[in-house]
Amino acid sequence: MKSDNLIIKKMKNLLLLFCLFLNMASSCQSDGDKNNGEQTNGLEKVTYAVSNEVFTNPERGFMHTWQVNSEGAAITAASLNNLKKENVSLILRLYYLEKFKTTPLSQTQLDLIKTDFTRLREAGLKCVLRFAYTDAQDGSDASVAVISGHLDQLKPILEENKDVIAFVQAGFVGAWGEWYYTTNQLTTPANKKLILDKLLESFPKEVKIQVRTPKIKQDFVATTTAMDATVGYGTSNTARLGFHNDCFMASVDDYGTYTNVTADKTYISNEALYVPTGGETCPPANVPIASCSIAETEMTLLKWTYLNLDYYGPVLQEWRNNNCFTDFERKLGYRLSVSSSSIKKEVALNGSLEFNALINNSGFAPVYNPKNAFLILRATTGGTIYKKKLNFDVRKVVPKVTFDLKESVSLSGVPAGTYELLLKIEDSSSKLADRPDYCVRLANTGIWEATTGFNKLSQTVIIK
Repeated sequence: MKSDNLIIKKMKNLLLLFCLFLNMASSCQSDGDKNNGEQTNGLEKVTYAVSNEVFTNPERGFMHTWQVNSEGAAITAASLNNLKKENVSLILRLYYLEKFKTTPLSQTQLDLIKTDFTRLREAGLKCVLRFAYTDAQDGSDASVAVISGHLDQLKPILEENKDVIAFVQAGFVGAWGEWYYTTNQLTTPANKKLILDKLLESFPKEVKIQVRTPKIKQDFVATTTAMDATVGYGTSNTARLGFHNDCFMASVDDYGTYTNVTADKTYISNEALYVPTGGETCPPANVPIASCSIAETEMTLLKWTYLNLDYYGPVLQEWRNNNCFTDFERKLGYRLSVSSSSIKKEVALNGSLEFNALINNSGFAPVYNPKNAFLILRATTGGTIYKKKLNFDVRKVVPKVTFDLKESVSLSGVPAGTYELLLKIEDSSSKLADRPDYCVRLANTGIWEATTGFNKLSQTVIIK
C-alpha cells in the first residue's frame, strides 16, 4: 500500500513538472507568434494563409459573349447583376454594324453604345470590345474610309468610357471582325496598317488593342523580336498591341493563328508579360479536345487572361468533367496573394514607415492595366482613414516570381495614435477608384473587405 502511494506521489510530481514546463514555454511565445507573426530585429512580421476560394477580380477570368445587331437592345441591369453569381467581371460586347456598311453610324446606334457603357459601370463590370459588319463567312464588310469615319464618330464615346473598357479586339475587318475574310481588300498590308493606325489613334492611349494573329503585330511593328520592359510598360503603339485567339487549342496551328507554331508561341509568351491574350476555343480539327493538362500548359505559356464561357461548349465541358474548370476559374488572368509583411511596430510622429511585403501571382497572367496602390492607415479608435500612395506597380507582379515590395512611407499628416494597416489596389480611373468592385482582391484567407475594397494586413503601427 505504501509502495502504491509512493508511485502515485512520484507521478503527481512528474505531472507538476511537466505542467510548469508547458507554462514556461507558453510564456516565451510573443503575441505575434499567436497571430501568425514574429518579432525580429524590432520588426513585426506577419505571414498569411493562401485562399483557394473562387472569387471575382476586375479585367480577368471566364467571360460571356453578348453580341447585338445594329440599333438593337441595350444590356439590361438585371442581366449584368446576374453575372456576379458566376464570378464573372467581364463580357465581350460585340457590336454588329450591318446597317452602316456605307453610311455613318446613326444616333440610335451611338446611344446604344453609350447606354451599355453606363450600365456596365453601374453594375461594377467591364467589357472587352469588338465591332464587326457581318457574322457570315461570305458576308460583306465596309471600306477603309467608312471604318475610319465610324471610328471618328466613336472616338469621343470611347474616351468618355475608357474606364469600363478592359481591352479591345481590333475587329471591323471581315466576318466576325476576325481579320480574315473580307470583301474590301482590308487584309492587304497597306490596309491593315491604315486600320491599325486609325484604331490606335481613335482609342485612348490607356486602352490595349488585341490583334488576331502574332504576324499582324509583327508586320505592323516591323520586327519579330518581342518587346522588353522598357517598352512594355509604356503607351507606345508597340506596347498597346496584344493578341486574341478565337480558335484556341483547336488545331496544330489554331486554324492559322500561327505561322511558325513554336516561334510564334514563344513570341506571344514574352509579349504577354505586358499585353493581354484571350479569346475562345472552337471545334477541334485533327487534334483531340484539349485535356486539362494541355490547357494548363498552353494557358501558362501564353499567359491567358480571359476566356469565353459560351463557346466552344464541348471543350469547357471536358474541363468540368475532369475537375479542372474550377482551377482555371482561379488562374485565368492574375491571382495575387501576400505571403508576408514586415513593419516596425512603433514609429515617430511625422516620420516614415518602412513597409516590406512579399507578393505572389499564382495566375496565368499579370495585371495589364495600371492601378493605384495605397497603404491605408485606419485608426483603431474612431476609424479615421489615411491613404498613403505607394510607388508599387502591380503590373510587375508576374506569374511564379515572388515580388519583393519595399517602400518607405511618409507618415506626414497622420496624428499620433494606433492604426491598423490595409492595402488597397484601386482602378486608375477617378470614376472607379472608390468602387470595391474595381479593386484587386488578394487571394488570402480572411483579409478582404468587400465594403471598402481593402485587404487587411493584420498589422498595427503605433505613431508616437
